[in-house]
Amino acid sequence: MLTSDLDYRLPEGLIAQRPASPRDSSRLMIVDVRKQSIEHRFFRDLPVFLRPGDALVLNETKVLPARLRARRPGGGETELLFLRELGAKGNLWEVMARPSRRLRAGMALSIDAEELQAVKPLGEGRWTVAGTDVPGTLRRHGHMPLPPYIEETPEAEREYQTVYARDEGSAAAPTAGLHFTQEVLGEVEKAGVRISRVTLHVGPGTFSPVRTEKLADHRMHAEHYRVSDEAARAVEKAQRVVAVGTTVARTLESWAATGIRKGESELFIYPGYHWRVVDTLLTNFHLPRSTLLAMVMSFAGEDLIREAYEVAVKERYRFFSFGDAMLLVGGGRAL
Repeated sequence: MLTSDLDYRLPEGLIAQRPASPRDSSRLMIVDVRKQSIEHRFFRDLPVFLRPGDALVLNETKVLPARLRARRPGGGETELLFLRELGAKGNLWEVMARPSRRLRAGMALSIDAEELQAVKPLGEGRWTVAGTDVPGTLRRHGHMPLPPYIEETPEAEREYQTVYARDEGSAAAPTAGLHFTQEVLGEVEKAGVRISRVTLHVGPGTFSPVRTEKLADHRMHAEHYRVSDEAARAVEKAQRVVAVGTTVARTLESWAATGIRKGESELFIYPGYHWRVVDTLLTNFHLPRSTLLAMVMSFAGEDLIREAYEVAVKERYRFFSFGDAMLLVGGGRAL
């Protein structure tokens, strides 16, 4: 498959700048993979399409205020985006630096009265950075790592988090979960559905465009994931596994592929992948040339997803992180 196969035309006005208010008033496109049908609903209707015996799996990762500006000794500034923790004590991190060419190994970087140190380059603009308490520095001085297509405002930063976020460590939000309210979660449980939680700390590589000509040549950046004992039992007993977002799908499929419930995932799911766990996928409308769009095409079929995206544009659905959602029923393992 060529990366150009992931292209589509999107009017700029359909890129959402804010989530729907309330969040569960966003639109929900129901795509039945077996019937090849498309239906239009609202997100609050989600419980209607679930049934007793299902396991609804959430990613409870919490977005760090992972973006900050640090001052170099010569007076210039470098923007750092903290991608993932490398040390067990919160003192060594992988970052994306811009501009990275101005950094030198051992250079001190100041943020008000606090200090970090550039340790060594990792290539492609990435560095390791050390500090005595990096998470604390980010909480005191960092900003939410909003996608570049969203205008940076305090309101947008507050909204870029799911209502069930618990486990701090992401550099980006698991955006399919942004639609949930506590009321919808309650209705899901009333429907006899078991809600389980996993963790995958999302890195920006998940959302980055694919730059290789052939899709198979793309290399995914590693992301840390964890499947709890409770989630593993729920998934193994479920009649259907409903993954809330591509990050949950990647977590569960990584566990199925390796047998490891806690580790680093570099799994790249694209058309031709053999799904092992997920039967139903809740997701947003993704960027062209993204690994997320490739995963969705793998789950439901290239032609059906192209049709769904054409319908979404025609019906003026809202796209990307703060946009509307789609529920893909009967794809993946169920095919």
